[in-house]
Amino acid sequence: MFPYELYVSFLAVASLVCIPRATGAACEPVRIPMCTLMPWNMTKMPNHLHHSTQANAVLAIEQFEGLIGTQCSPELLFFLCAMYAPICTIDFQHDPIKPCKSVCERAKCGCEPVMKRYNHTWPESLACEELPVYDRGVCISPEAIVKAEGPDNPYYQESKCSSDLPAEFQDENCKGSSSEPCKCKTVRLAQKTYLKNNYNYVIRARVKEVRSRNHDFSAVVEVKDVLKSSLVGIPRDTVTLYYSSGCPCPPLSANEEYIIMGYESEERSRLLLIDGSVAQKWKDRMARKVKRWDQTLRDQSRFGRNTARRSRH
Repeated sequence: MFPYELYVSFLAVASLVCIPRATGAACEPVRIPMCTLMPWNMTKMPNHLHHSTQANAVLAIEQFEGLIGTQCSPELLFFLCAMYAPICTIDFQHDPIKPCKSVCERAKCGCEPVMKRYNHTWPESLACEELPVYDRGVCISPEAIVKAEGPDNPYYQESKCSSDLPAEFQDENCKGSSSEPCKCKTVRLAQKTYLKNNYNYVIRARVKEVRSRNHDFSAVVEVKDVLKSSLVGIPRDTVTLYYSSGCPCPPLSANEEYIIMGYESEERSRLLLIDGSVAQKWKDRMARKVKRWDQTLRDQSRFGRNTARRSRH
C-alpha cells in the first residue's frame, strides 16, 4: 500500500525527477507542446496508444487541436495528455498510470457530438470501457490532483477526498467517513457554466427515487419537459439517469422537481449524470434562460465554423 503523500507527489510536483529501473526505460521530460502545462512533466514511451517516441505521439495528438479549440469539454486536453504523454514515476514505470474512466466519459460526452457534426466518431483507440475506475485500480483525474501552489493551478482541488481515488490513497480525514468522500461540488447554474460544459440534454423532471447497487447509483425520474436533447430520444415518461462514480453527484431528493443538465451515451442510449452536471430545484424562469443560452451556444458554434472556413481560404 502506498502512502497518500507519494500519490500526491507524483501527481503534483512539477519538478519530479525519476530514476530508471534496471529493467525499464527511464522517464523523460514531456516534449509534446500541447501537454507542457499538465501538472506532470515526466513521461515514458511507449504510451498507452503504443507510440514508441514522443515525436510520433505529437503527430497523432495534434489531430485533436481543432477539437480542443471548440472547448467542447474542459477534460479533453487532460485526458489526451494522460493517454499520449502518460505520467511517469519511479513506482509506476512498468505500468504507466491511465486516466480514470470518468475523465474519458466526460471528455467523450462533451466532444463526440461536435465530432459527429463533421462526420467523425470518438476513436476506438480512446475507448472509455477498459479504463480503470476509482475502486478497481489506480488512475488519475483533474479533481484528484493537489498542488502546493493552490488555486493558480487549473487542476487544483482543496479537498483530498475524491471518488476517483482508491481507498489507500484517500486522505486520512476521508477514511472511515461515509459522507466526506461523497461531498459534491456545487455547480452554479449560469450562462458561463452552460456554455462551458456544452450539455447534451436539459430536462425538467420529478425524482421518483435514487437507487444504489454495488456502489453504482442511478436516479429514476419522471420527465415533465425536454428542453434539449441531442443524441438520445427522451420520452415524457419515467427514465433512468446514471451516475458515473460511486457518489450521487449532483444530489437529488425524491419527490422534488428539478432542472437537470447532463450528458448522453448514444451507444448505450443512456442519460448520464457526471462531473459538471447540474441539478437544481425547478423554477419557471429557468426554461427561458436555457433557450436563450442554447441560442448563444449555437451562435458561437456557427461563428467558429465560419471563422475556420475563412481561415482555410
